[in-house]
Amino acid sequence: MRQLHAPLALICLISTSGAAVAAAPVQSEAVRLKAAAQRVTILRDKWGIPHVYGKTDADAVFGLLYAQAEDDFPRVELNFINAMGRLAEVEGEGELYRDLRMKLFINPEELQRQYAASPAWLKKLMNAWADGLNYHLLTHPDVKPKLITHFEPWMALSFSEGSIGGDIETIDIKQLQELYANGAKAPMMAPVLMSSGDGIDMDREPSGSNGFAIAPANTRNRHALLMINPHTSFYFRPEVQVHSDEGLNAYGAVTWGQFFVYQGFNDRIGWMHTSGGGDVIDEYLETISEKDGQLYYQYGSEQRALKPVDITLPYKTASGMASKVVRVYYSHHGPIVRAKDGKWVAVRLMNEPLKALTQSFTRTKARNYRAFYKSMELRTNSSNNTVYADADGNIAYFHGNFIPRRDPKFDWEHPVDGSDPATEWQGLHEVKETITLFNPKSGWIQNTNNWPYTVAGAYSPKAGDYPAYMSVYGENARGIHAVRVLENKKDFTIDSLIAAAYDNQLPAFEPLLPQLFNAYDELPAGDARKAALAQQIALLRGWDMRYTLASTATSLAVYWLQDLWTTNLPQAKTKEVQVLDYIQAALTPQQRLDALQRASDKLAADFGNWQTPWGEINRFQRLTGDVVQPFDDSKPSLPVPFASGNWGSLAAFGMTSKQTTKRIYGERGNSFVAAVEFGPRIKARSILAGGESGNPASPHFYDQAAMYARGEFKEVLFYKADVLKNLERSYHPGQ
Repeated sequence: MRQLHAPLALICLISTSGAAVAAAPVQSEAVRLKAAAQRVTILRDKWGIPHVYGKTDADAVFGLLYAQAEDDFPRVELNFINAMGRLAEVEGEGELYRDLRMKLFINPEELQRQYAASPAWLKKLMNAWADGLNYHLLTHPDVKPKLITHFEPWMALSFSEGSIGGDIETIDIKQLQELYANGAKAPMMAPVLMSSGDGIDMDREPSGSNGFAIAPANTRNRHALLMINPHTSFYFRPEVQVHSDEGLNAYGAVTWGQFFVYQGFNDRIGWMHTSGGGDVIDEYLETISEKDGQLYYQYGSEQRALKPVDITLPYKTASGMASKVVRVYYSHHGPIVRAKDGKWVAVRLMNEPLKALTQSFTRTKARNYRAFYKSMELRTNSSNNTVYADADGNIAYFHGNFIPRRDPKFDWEHPVDGSDPATEWQGLHEVKETITLFNPKSGWIQNTNNWPYTVAGAYSPKAGDYPAYMSVYGENARGIHAVRVLENKKDFTIDSLIAAAYDNQLPAFEPLLPQLFNAYDELPAGDARKAALAQQIALLRGWDMRYTLASTATSLAVYWLQDLWTTNLPQAKTKEVQVLDYIQAALTPQQRLDALQRASDKLAADFGNWQTPWGEINRFQRLTGDVVQPFDDSKPSLPVPFASGNWGSLAAFGMTSKQTTKRIYGERGNSFVAAVEFGPRIKARSILAGGESGNPASPHFYDQAAMYARGEFKEVLFYKADVLKNLERSYHPGQ
């Protein structure tokens, strides 16, 4: 057993202001936490995946957080540093306005109040959450937190829902800083700041996901199937199982530091979230005036006073800690976050951490569709759609479940007039009023962050039945691809569902390459480009628009479309259209041919030959445990056939940081992937990018990498007897 080291006199608690305050003696806490640890057993299977068993849900949560901290404490801590708006205390002044963005909504005093008002069962879980993390720190003195040396239960409410980035992160930091850096002045007294954030931002690998559900009528074994395929940044979520004697038995992906399985399944139901397409965040143009030093905004016929709030932002400097106080303003719509066209813009979004945490946990214990639906009625799943399947043979789709009711005559995709009372939210839509689908006759459901109007082929919801704000995304190349691999198939198995999810077609090229070929064919006979691009055009004409490791056409096509994407992104944003739509509709033949020449030149410059196999370029590399991975062309890496989800690759693999290498190294896309069959016994397979551990010294840092690169899955060890047959280690926390 790992021995508890001699305690310091006191544990340092983090107060709501960030200052250190005295707490209970370590010895009393150590005894209490050690006793709690004895009620928990962690079984690590041969892949290092933790299967956590506790008598109560709270025991299981304790063990789950302890296990997460074992695997990657820096990511756990960072998520909560960021969630509470305290990144500048670690990273320095450059993160001040990222912190301000969070603190516009996340208030420790309010979270403490909500914690105190929580039902007893949830309070026990939050207590266990903090205890599991604190016990890890207590028993691992070698772990040096960057900031949070002691976790308090209320902190769990600061990160209560597992979507990527979260609604708050849609607010533009640069515009927030422009407004507040030198003290916000009424718009008529300051230059107008023009918005660059109203358009569609699709300049990087999609951060959404694919979810497929197959009804028993379309499967060989007559059991429902679910494909869980989140497209997140790699290592964003580990793979876990958490089990209690109180009915908790969830397997899947958990976001570092949270105590609920975010995308996964239990022995009866499964749930997969994709990025939502409903309009759930609204901006209000506030008309500002000033009188006697007080700022007002127009609302109807009255002038309402803006609420000023001073927010203290501590930050790290070379000589120690400093702080900046920023006075921000709120209308009744929400915080003021930017200026536009001589007015200020307030943002309204969901901010219900207690309900959100309740929904996030209770859905993992649902045993059937009715219970799952009941959890959805809390209506705090703001930024996600849900694809669902269960052991009763049901499949279902929820297009988000937090949708404000609004007057459809307004354009809610752009800021509305905050002075007009008609633009107010009128409560929330009931779940039954939102876009949902239950057991469609197609026998399948798909969503790829696209619109819901092809979710089940001919049996999909109809756009005309809903207000426009219910769904603001259009179709995408992955959605077109998903329909193709799911329709007209009646004998799905786990294996064939995985094969469908890894189908190598790239539909984005289908409308674009003929335009390129036409541009080439229309060149005059004497044009020098006829000879210069002849081989490239011939190669692409013969390409089946499917990626493979050996394909040189894939390399050329991808580099060509990447060039078009990069050069035309600003114009597409200005026009507020998706980039691929702009490329298809607005470019000249000259632009298409010039991009092909630039792509050829870049391939030749970087790899010595423009006819370079895709597998030589597209690679998986994991060198360190850093949250932001470094990449090095001289270090080992693995060839990966998958391509960007932007091009329609269902198995998405893309680079999101600024490329400083010649090769493309994946950072986002397929991460945790699982296929589940809901028979009398759960059958499932899964794969995780790299491995379970964030520690390069662990054998589980890289043990799934080769399988991941091949699209090969491992068997999920869902039942305890199977875990014991493949056991690496059994222990209580602290051992």
